[in-house]
Amino acid sequence: MELDERKQKILQAVIRNYLETGEPVGSRTISKDTDLNLSSATIRNEMSDLEEMGYIVQPHTSAGRIPSDKGYRFYVDTMLEKKEREVEELKGLISQKDEKMDTLLKRVAKVLAANTNYAAMVTTPQNRVNKLKFIQLSRVDANQILAVIVVEGNVIKNSILNVDEILDDETLLKLNILLNTHLNGLCIDEINLAMIAELKRQAGIHSAIVSEVIDAVAEAIRSDEDLKIYTSGTRNILRYPELTDNREKASELINLFEEEQALNELVQETLADENGTGIQVYIGNETPVQSMKDCSVVTATYELGEGMRGTIGIIGPKRMDYDKVIGTLKTLMNQLDTIYKK
Repeated sequence: MELDERKQKILQAVIRNYLETGEPVGSRTISKDTDLNLSSATIRNEMSDLEEMGYIVQPHTSAGRIPSDKGYRFYVDTMLEKKEREVEELKGLISQKDEKMDTLLKRVAKVLAANTNYAAMVTTPQNRVNKLKFIQLSRVDANQILAVIVVEGNVIKNSILNVDEILDDETLLKLNILLNTHLNGLCIDEINLAMIAELKRQAGIHSAIVSEVIDAVAEAIRSDEDLKIYTSGTRNILRYPELTDNREKASELINLFEEEQALNELVQETLADENGTGIQVYIGNETPVQSMKDCSVVTATYELGEGMRGTIGIIGPKRMDYDKVIGTLKTLMNQLDTIYKK
């Protein structure tokens, strides 16, 4: 008799529960642990088959089952094969870089949730140190000029500026040279008042236009794409009684993962760390999100080069396996770093 998918899931559930509790596992526990929606009677029949096949044993009458050596071997071999497949799939997606960024990040969240048995989140990368690469002013008509602003990552922003004077080609060329000479390669924090004053002085009668262009540049540098947060493993929260014993709190926590805005505070807290891409651990009340005060949250900042930074997070109970979670995040960060910085 071969192990079909249902028997495999039941065997895996028996082993997971036994590893967590050290106690024999009954059919009722399995019915709560799996998503098979099977009755206890059906699970008992499947467990009897697994016992007959030598994958689990019953230590004494009326007790639940525990894994046999054969059961452990199947679990380990299956787990290793699955992990290797997940890593290869993840590497394949990562190697495509941002061509399939959404697909990659969704898969990362799914793999993290499956690997840790906690909830996971991953954000799209945001450019934290956007720099100006180029400015091009051109005439649209007698009363308007077009400012084409190119920022790091070759992101192009266009801005129409109203003017009260007719600018000839020579004037536009001089303004382009002036602006590019002084502003190219700068981020928003480096464009200070003294620099703006000097630009306006050199522009002379065209100082108002320079002022408007600088405002457009500042807006272009500051404006990032809308932040997206991909989550997975929300149902894993239901595994931990301390997070679900209060129905109202459990509902609030689960709803949190469906509202990107609610997670934004946690993301901004992580990205505000300018010391690098270290691991941050928030325990209980340390988390900036009130509805997570009964949880532990472990976050990491990943970098894709050119100032692009995003957040990876794992959310679980305070008794989470910190060693495994931190190790998993470090491994993932190293993979991303290897691909994007080689």
